[in-house]
Amino acid sequence: MEELHDVQLTEIKPLLTGQNGSNLQDFDCQEHDVETAHGVLHVTMRGVAKGNRPTILTYHDVGLNHKSCFNTLFNYEDMQEVTQHFSVLHVDAPGQQENAPVFPAGYQFPTMDELAEMLPSVLTQLQVKSVIGIGVGAGAYILTKLALNEPSLVDGLVLIDVDPCAKGWVDWAASKLSGWTSSLVDIIMGHHFSSDELTENKEIVQTYRLHVSQDIPQENLLMFYSSYESRTELQMERPVPGLNENTVSTLRCPALLVVGDTSPAVDAVVECNSRLNPTKTTLLKMADCGGLPQVVQPGKLAEAFKYFVQGMGHMPTAGMTRLVRSRTHSASSVGSAEGVRTRSATGSGSEAAACFIPQNRAVPTIEMTS
Repeated sequence: MEELHDVQLTEIKPLLTGQNGSNLQDFDCQEHDVETAHGVLHVTMRGVAKGNRPTILTYHDVGLNHKSCFNTLFNYEDMQEVTQHFSVLHVDAPGQQENAPVFPAGYQFPTMDELAEMLPSVLTQLQVKSVIGIGVGAGAYILTKLALNEPSLVDGLVLIDVDPCAKGWVDWAASKLSGWTSSLVDIIMGHHFSSDELTENKEIVQTYRLHVSQDIPQENLLMFYSSYESRTELQMERPVPGLNENTVSTLRCPALLVVGDTSPAVDAVVECNSRLNPTKTTLLKMADCGGLPQVVQPGKLAEAFKYFVQGMGHMPTAGMTRLVRSRTHSASSVGSAEGVRTRSATGSGSEAAACFIPQNRAVPTIEMTS
């Protein structure tokens, strides 16, 4: 039997901005264009590396850049405590950054494997010794590939909407048919949001539709999307205790997998969870959330990230300002191909359980509700 603590989410704090609504992420930042073996990467460094602490490394999804993908999260008040402890390195995929020029004729966009291979050179040139990665969608795939290729560089990973699978023939045919009948913008929006979100959450959908269609050169976006659609399978296998823990191909670092409960990526994230070491992996499913949980539920994700880095031995005195410990339960977990069985709470309103944090164990599936 293992002891589980039921913790309850309280108030949501507003986004933090500087005076006159300015973006906190624009302060104390240095932008770099870094040459690598596969081309130039535009990166933004916030702060400086702090002693032996890792740097937070972010990588965005298709249709986004580091600002549109991560500013809502990093501007959130609870994340300010995190960035006091860590430097942050934001990576923009080639041609996806703000005011990016259109690629010249004949430009060959890197494969997903090559995008991952570009990162060690960037870290070396910026004197970053190790990272905690936060990736979304395509960015989550790239950071997972980095951790598989260079495990000594990656201390931990937060993977949002990660898909470890290559496109099958049915998926390939469906995407081809969709490409004939839908615009690139519609395809990207369907990648980020469920059909219900597209019709019900009109404000955020319209905001991101305008961003995808107007802020990134469409030729550049198509190349990044095509590269992601052509990805290969991530070679990962869940280790068998006492048999192949040290030889099987899987992530060696702690991993937090995050997905909204109505996200188009739910099945893919569950599949990824089934391939990872359950003693080092946590699956966080957010209720009342679909695509882009870092935008829709930044407070919950910031709090989960604090727990994650605390579990790695960082920020031992960080305050959990939005989580209030309440009742204590005892329960046993049942392992499955999907990881530890999701636990749901009864009740309504603020009395409903928000998430379950097991003691001395790192194999939970956490469910967060509003």
